[in-house]
Amino acid sequence: MAEKRKMKFDLVSYLNDAPFFVIAGPCVLESLQESLFIGSSVKEICGRLSLPAFFKGSFDKANRTSLSSFRGVGLEKGLEILKKVGEETKLPLLTDIHLPMQAKPASEICQILQIPAFLSRQTDLICSAAESRAVVNIKKGQFLSPWETKSAVEKVRGTNREALVILTERGTSFGYGNLVVDMRGFKIMKEWADFVVFDATHSLQLPGAGEGCTLGQREFIPHLARSAMASGCVDGVFFEVHPEPERSPSDSGNILNLNELEGILRQLISIKAAIK
Repeated sequence: MAEKRKMKFDLVSYLNDAPFFVIAGPCVLESLQESLFIGSSVKEICGRLSLPAFFKGSFDKANRTSLSSFRGVGLEKGLEILKKVGEETKLPLLTDIHLPMQAKPASEICQILQIPAFLSRQTDLICSAAESRAVVNIKKGQFLSPWETKSAVEKVRGTNREALVILTERGTSFGYGNLVVDMRGFKIMKEWADFVVFDATHSLQLPGAGEGCTLGQREFIPHLARSAMASGCVDGVFFEVHPEPERSPSDSGNILNLNELEGILRQLISIKAAIK
């Protein structure tokens, strides 16, 4: 029988009955200065709108298309940056892990550990995240149906029955170099996840569509975000944001301009109120 463990972070209390929560930050951590700027901006925007927010940043992007692509600053430096962002902004933190050994040190800094979509069936990785007592966010693999995510959730709860599990939709492979979002998936995944999130930026990737890189269609971010919120089954929204998207060393084609975040969130608040 799984051991009963007290969680490190009280997510339910933090959300405090808000209409939805926001996960936002750069695709990959670049520098402390830029991370602090983005984190402070997210804090300010979500504070004005009374939305609970989480700062997201990756210390490593282990699934880049090309060997020569920028992967990140690494575990040690990345956790140092995340810690300082958390101390300065008071925002809870999310980062993704790629190896089981990364779960413990990452959970000492971050309140949410994310399982990348390509690794959403990796049992040891999922279980290590559950054992850390952090909240676990599982990105639904591009190759998975909504129904198959139930097994991933069961891996978490079979390891730590107290764990809170987020399932994040980020598009499904549709032929080569394209993703689509099946809006039925939100309601389906809601049956076994504690929270369902829509990733409005990764869902608009065009995987491997460039020459040795992934392209994207950021112009459709508002459209998909509004549609997801209108489904009535989304608890949170996920946006990768950057002050200069073209300069981002990862996901430059689908990352959202930081200046556009508040406008989209205001629209989502209105939609949430309307369907409620």
